[in-house]
Amino acid sequence: MPVLNITKKRGLKKYSTPEKKGTWKKSTLHNILLYKPFDVLCQFTDTTGRITLSAFGPFPTDVYPAGRLDADSEGLVLLTNDGTLKHLLLEPTYRHPRTYLVQVERIPSEAALNRLRDGVEIEHQKTLPVEIELLTHEPELPERSVPIRFRKNVPTAWLKMTLREGRNRQVRKMTAAAGHPTLRLVRIAIANLTLDGLEPGEHRTITNEELRELKKILGLENTSRKNPPRRPF
Repeated sequence: MPVLNITKKRGLKKYSTPEKKGTWKKSTLHNILLYKPFDVLCQFTDTTGRITLSAFGPFPTDVYPAGRLDADSEGLVLLTNDGTLKHLLLEPTYRHPRTYLVQVERIPSEAALNRLRDGVEIEHQKTLPVEIELLTHEPELPERSVPIRFRKNVPTAWLKMTLREGRNRQVRKMTAAAGHPTLRLVRIAIANLTLDGLEPGEHRTITNEELRELKKILGLENTSRKNPPRRPF
């Protein structure tokens, strides 16, 4: 089992496996799950010196995120060099589930929750229906490197939301439209892939079983790389 090397960088822990750069096989398909911490860009380079995903490697040089996560959001990112898999995860018409834990201002009423479930209009386009649950207890999550800003005498609540589309800052825009601005956002699952066993900054390769289940969800189990599955809608 890989041993984690832990160093400090700008208040974050840096996790990496002990493989040296260049040990990844270039001809191999790589699918890696990363727990992206808060205030980290979901890319590998940045000209302004901000922390990027490369701080938590080393990673194969040809993997890229299959979907983005804003710097002020945390959670699961899939890094892959499988072009077909990445296409299916990014193509809006395949509508795979993405699940988030969302801390919002004030306690949403059932009417507000139903509005989110049915879809709200953001940027002149209504969102798809959402699965949403008002949690009765605060979820167990690692502390954020920068605490959220609480407003005095304003209560907060946690929601579990599952979306089947990934528009720009969609969760934040949806909760704001319903009158409950997002304070903290953590993506906990992409289809069947979850954060289980990972801490912020850690990564691991997905298992063969996880990959088979993901391909089944995306309709890839009986298709070749040259012939992607038909769109379901």
